[in-house]
Amino acid sequence: MDELDTALLTLLQEDAKQTNKELARRLHIAQSTCLDRVRELTRRGIVRGHRVDVDLKKIGRPVQAMVAVRLRPPDRAVIESFRAFVTSMPEVLSVFVMSGSDDFLLHIAVADNDHLSGFILDRLTQRKEIVDVRTSVIFDHFRRSVVTPLTPDDES
Repeated sequence: MDELDTALLTLLQEDAKQTNKELARRLHIAQSTCLDRVRELTRRGIVRGHRVDVDLKKIGRPVQAMVAVRLRPPDRAVIESFRAFVTSMPEVLSVFVMSGSDDFLLHIAVADNDHLSGFILDRLTQRKEIVDVRTSVIFDHFRRSVVTPLTPDDES
């Protein structure tokens, strides 16, 4: 990744709907160069797709929570089975497979506290491999919209 790739990556993350022509103009490069760079970033797996950011409150899912889950036994088959189970649940936004005291951290979004309680008590904890669940309600969520490579100066 050079400075041009980083600048291109930044612009794409700010607005992935920009045309190649607009990206090239903003970076002061030829359109063919811009297109080649985007294709190479995609080929290398750095750009993995283009997504729409959805306002959870406006689609009826204003209550968010982080749910820490511990499983037993913590073997590959149990972890893979549980991962498949939670990734199929529509309430689950993100699944983190962890090391340490928790095996999973789930980011969920639901309509209200009744739905949160039902998700935890009626659906999630019915799995026999779960030995502990801790739920933390999220009051606010901030996410970095642009991610760029760290430079040696950033890491010191």
